Amino acid sequence: MHRLAEFDGLFIRETTAVNHHTFYMAQKAEREGLAVIDDPNSILRCGNKVYLHTLFEQHKVPMPDGVMLFKHDEDNLVRAVDALGLPLVLKIPDGSFSRGVVKVKTLTDFKTQLTELFNQSSIILAQRYTFTEYDWRIGVLNGQAIFACKYFMARNHWQIYMHGKTKTQSGGFTTCAVNEVPVHVLQAAIKACAPIGDSLYGVDVKQDGDKVYVIEVNDNPNIDDGVEDLHLGNKLYDMIVEDFIRRIELKR
Repeated sequence: MHRLAEFDGLFIRETTAVNHHTFYMAQKAEREGLAVIDDPNSILRCGNKVYLHTLFEQHKVPMPDGVMLFKHDEDNLVRAVDALGLPLVLKIPDGSFSRGVVKVKTLTDFKTQLTELFNQSSIILAQRYTFTEYDWRIGVLNGQAIFACKYFMARNHWQIYMHGKTKTQSGGFTTCAVNEVPVHVLQAAIKACAPIGDSLYGVDVKQDGDKVYVIEVNDNPNIDDGVEDLHLGNKLYDMIVEDFIRRIELKR
């Protein structure tokens, strides 16, 4: 961290969190005048699913119906089931890679899972469950879509990642050209990023026919060799470097 001032830019590729060295690095780099991806504001905003839900509501971003549940409220269960029905999905604010996100099918399951999640957070987001075979992941940089993937659910599971006691399984993927993505999926992804910032984001979108639902915006999206870069190859990395150069020149 003490060497940051020697550089023009900081590109964070580690999973970020607010109470984490990645956030402190981003803050310091921004104070030193570096071009930063992920910038501190993006880490703050994307790292809280409850905040994102409120932000999407304000900016009319299409998303699953949801309600906030609070630890000491006695009517949480009734309110959520009346509004959303069953099954539904419960999320802690700062979960990642499918951790801290559970699906409940029955009232008994709801009570059990809610109790466990309230041990991790005093606020839980409950959302209507929508089944899809895959989630779109749209990579957005400076307000423009730069890559697109379909992430399929893990075998016999409702999420992309299935965490076991000894190992984690994940579903397959298909990488697409951006111009192959349905227009309403791209529009929803870009709209979701606008109130967050102009950094590099990975937007998870569920498509159900003509309807789309933004699930979340990730401030530190995977860009893995042979996955997200499968269509563009090195051109994808050129685009990121060129945007860093643009940001550096703007600061100068």
